[in-house]
Amino acid sequence: MVTTGEDLLTTGQVAKLLGSSRQQVVNLCERGELPFVKVGAHRRIKRDQVEALLRPKPELNRDQLKSLWLHQAIAGSLVTDPDAVLGKARENLDRLLRQHRGTMTEVWLKRWQDKIDEGVNAVLKALTSDDPEAVELRQNSPFAGVLSQPQRRKVLESFSRSGWERAA
Repeated sequence: MVTTGEDLLTTGQVAKLLGSSRQQVVNLCERGELPFVKVGAHRRIKRDQVEALLRPKPELNRDQLKSLWLHQAIAGSLVTDPDAVLGKARENLDRLLRQHRGTMTEVWLKRWQDKIDEGVNAVLKALTSDDPEAVELRQNSPFAGVLSQPQRRKVLESFSRSGWERAA
C-alpha cells in the first residue's frame, strides 16, 4: 500500500484525535507504542495506527487468559535468568520451525524469533501484553519447558481460584 500525505498525521493532529497533549503522543512514539515515520525532523503517524489505538481491545477468552497467566509466570523466570529462558526458547524454536515449514504457525514462530532477537524487553512485552499480536504469539509459544510441572500446576491452580469468570 502506498501511503499518501493524507494518511500521515502530525503529532498535534494525533493529540487532538486522542484527546491528549502533543507531548503524550511523542512519549507514545518514543516508547514504541505508536509507530511513526520521520519526515525531516518531524514525526508522522499513520491514521490507521491512531484508529487502532482508539478501538477497544477485545476481551480475552478463558483460554487466552489462562495462557496469559502462564506466560506471566514465564516472564518472572525471564527476568531472573534471561539466558536460560531465551536459550530454551531458541532451542524450541529451532525444532518447531523444522516441524511447521510452510504453515501459519511458522509465521508466528518467526515473529517470536524477531522478538527474541530484539531482546528481553520485547519478549517481556509479548509475554505479558493483552494486545492482539501478543495474544496470537502466545498461541504459538516457544517457551514450553521453561516452567517446571509443579510451577505450571501452581499457576493453573491459582488461575482457577482467581474467579476469572467474575472478571470477564
